[in-house]
Amino acid sequence: MATLLGARRVGVTAAALAVAAGGSYVALRQPHVSSSDLSAGGGTTALESLRRRITDPTAVVPSRAVQESYLVPLLPLIRSTFSSSAAAPPDAASLSTPSPEACASALWSETTSLLERRLALRSVRYLEKAVFNLDYGQLKLVFHALEERKQVIDNAPHLCHALPCMTPCFSWFEALYYWVGLKMYDLVAGRRLLHLSRYYSAQESVELFPTLATKGQDRSLKGTVVYYDGQMNDSRVNVGLACTAALAGAAVLNHAEVVSLLKEDGGDRIIGARIRDHLSGTEFDAYAKVVVNAGGPFCDSVRKLADKDLNPIICPSSGVHIVLPDYYSPDGMGLIVPKTKDGRVVFMLPWLGRTVAGTTDSSTSITMLPEPHEDEIEFILDAICDYLNVKVRRTDVLSAWSGIRPLATDPNAKNTESISRDHVVCEDFPGLVTITGGKWTTYRSMAEDAVNAAIKSGKLNPTNRSLTSNLRLVGGDGWDPAFFTVLAQEYVRMKVAHSGKIVPGVMDTAAAKHLSHSYGTMAERVAAIAQNENLGKRLAHGYPYLEAEVAYCARSEYCESAVDFIARRSRLAFLDTDAAGRALPRVIQILAAEHHWDKRRQKQEFEAATKFLESFKSSKNAQFHDGKHT
Repeated sequence: MATLLGARRVGVTAAALAVAAGGSYVALRQPHVSSSDLSAGGGTTALESLRRRITDPTAVVPSRAVQESYLVPLLPLIRSTFSSSAAAPPDAASLSTPSPEACASALWSETTSLLERRLALRSVRYLEKAVFNLDYGQLKLVFHALEERKQVIDNAPHLCHALPCMTPCFSWFEALYYWVGLKMYDLVAGRRLLHLSRYYSAQESVELFPTLATKGQDRSLKGTVVYYDGQMNDSRVNVGLACTAALAGAAVLNHAEVVSLLKEDGGDRIIGARIRDHLSGTEFDAYAKVVVNAGGPFCDSVRKLADKDLNPIICPSSGVHIVLPDYYSPDGMGLIVPKTKDGRVVFMLPWLGRTVAGTTDSSTSITMLPEPHEDEIEFILDAICDYLNVKVRRTDVLSAWSGIRPLATDPNAKNTESISRDHVVCEDFPGLVTITGGKWTTYRSMAEDAVNAAIKSGKLNPTNRSLTSNLRLVGGDGWDPAFFTVLAQEYVRMKVAHSGKIVPGVMDTAAAKHLSHSYGTMAERVAAIAQNENLGKRLAHGYPYLEAEVAYCARSEYCESAVDFIARRSRLAFLDTDAAGRALPRVIQILAAEHHWDKRRQKQEFEAATKFLESFKSSKNAQFHDGKHT
């Protein structure tokens, strides 16, 4: 997944290039900086200059063809800094002028992206270790995660928000233990706190969460402890990072793969990479002072391009999630069980109008299309069944998918006894900086660390500090929660009826809220397409996604394939696999008009998207006969 590079100014010839592994994207810093920008000397002026680029109402991202032209230098003397993550480009873009875990995928929000939602519970565990083991290092982890969580929400307010999460307590000891732990968490969080945690009685808890079970297995609910954590639309954040980087001056290229690394003549230093464009089939060399490998689970593949005998640093872990109808959990309240009967953590949260439940944690192999196993789906259903008063049915599973966590071992550590949940930055070869591990919550600081390592490796001279801590993603500046009312009041959804007649439709609250929270202030551009180009029809019954979004994403968000839209620009495939399949023909039709596809390409897109959807085990395409949840 993309990461934003720590914005610093390092001079015209030190462009920031991001190259993602395994069918990923490449991002390169565009070498155009005004003299006023270069003389800003960092601080407020540099930040404001960057903000103006991103928030300019007339600004549009350069086309993909233009972006690729920036990556094919006429002279190899113009060197840049490579990164294989979307987060790194914005940070690097703010670096020289103007990619969850750090990198979910090479394709801007591929299925390897995992939902990052358990920060508070992890932080409470860190606190527990800090208190009982007098471990200051664990306490620093808590401070760092809390600070980054606050900045993620501040920098993408339309895509990130606070969510109350309920933890059921079936003994008075549990109630006291969690209440004390979360109050310590509140105290440590200080100004970074989203809202105070609190205790609710059993009766109050059921009023807040009607499907919560109060009795079962010789136990009764004593009460619940509710704390607030952050929730994000991970796919839209990822795309927002790439588009913010592009507006800031970086060149970004998706559907591209690093096929080999370029070395200095007569030396071992990495000076660039050979890139294959999967859409055109062409290959080209891109030169860089530093290559940053942020390929997530695929980072070992990039490292082995330099030395095939290198020991791997990735220990891939599979995390399975399932999506259920919205009635399983109330809107605005999640349920988290920190320790099930087999010791695992299980959560059930409202997500984009449905309920997401998970997760598992097991070793896996690395693949571009990981699939969930039926026993993993059954484990999640069994686990949440113990805490609900409604029948949990396998037939209610709208979608199920597996993501890959890139857990990392530090190659510079003295021992490898523990696998880090935090990120690791290393330089195996001169000019090749690898960053991996980590999580979505701290993506920005991960990118900053990667850029710092690149600066050191390339002996670069930044003229300002990183600016991304106070840089809002595209669509976030000027947005507020009531923005959807502007869309509802000022736009209509013109659509083509089955008869071929153009008919007006109301920009209803559901559609307006969806556009507002998905695109921020850019939602007006999507609404204008729906109104002026007769693309106001919904793509799938029961979901707010509009035809206009496909056209907008093709024009402004580098949406180059049907899978790009149903999985990476929207989350329809993850929310409801069958609904995504029904929307697929219309999605392809609109993309064909935007990209001038012929019939052969349209057929290829349908076949590729259909194969992709088969990896999601909804109730329709799954094979289950055990009868446990029928």
